[in-house]
Amino acid sequence: MIFKTRFAPSPTGPLHLGHAYSALLAHDTARANGGEFHLRIEDLDQSRVRPEWEELIYQDLEWLGISWDGPVLRQSERMDIYRETLSGPLANHVFSCRCNRRDIIEAANAPQDGEPAMGPDGVVYPGTCATDIALDFTNLPWSDVNLRLRITPSQFKFSFSEMGPKAGDYHFDTASFSRTIGQVVLWRRGYAAYHLASVVDDAAQGITHVIRGLDLFEATQIHVVLQRLLGVPTPKYHHHKLITDEAGKRLAKRHDAKAIQVYRKQGYSVEALRQMIGLSEP
Repeated sequence: MIFKTRFAPSPTGPLHLGHAYSALLAHDTARANGGEFHLRIEDLDQSRVRPEWEELIYQDLEWLGISWDGPVLRQSERMDIYRETLSGPLANHVFSCRCNRRDIIEAANAPQDGEPAMGPDGVVYPGTCATDIALDFTNLPWSDVNLRLRITPSQFKFSFSEMGPKAGDYHFDTASFSRTIGQVVLWRRGYAAYHLASVVDDAAQGITHVIRGLDLFEATQIHVVLQRLLGVPTPKYHHHKLITDEAGKRLAKRHDAKAIQVYRKQGYSVEALRQMIGLSEP
């Protein structure tokens, strides 16, 4: 089996030092293992992406000395595949949801003991629209519907291997998943949600090792459940440390001062940037 990693940025702003760390770590690890490194553009929400940001991704990666294998996979070109996945293998595991963010928060904050549970996507969905009724996919208004993952009462056990700072084998079951994560969105009014697209594309590209930030560690359970439902392999995971600002907060795309292009324009060398983020030359 060929060792395969990937880097999957969204063209919604400039790449920053945290992206540089993740891309370099995935690229270096793949090359050190004689494997492949793939590039995926996560441009699902077309209202937020810009062509100039995508072009900047290529420029930044090339400056970092990162090369990728095969063609770039662009998620905006794969909506038919995501719809086919939902109406095919996942047809019996999704339901239509009319709730918006405010509805979910208000339902979760209804009088009860304790605070509402928080999951990888925020407040755990309270099940307002959950139903066992099968969807009619032939007449489904894809551009105006949210689809959520249906959690069945059957007890199934899941596991995945972590190779990063939280290294170990992790195990969970349907009951704990339902309680702590719940019925996450897989399709969001016109485009696939991150979790569905990520799992489908990892399988399509044959990714064997997913290398990404610790902020996505909790989301791994969602991906493992989807992998089981779709009958595709579960990769090994490496959730690496996060690059933070001076206040210790995780870098986001609003941190323009930490953008890779800023360091390029200021005349930094790639080695200097590698040392700054804690990665020496491979």
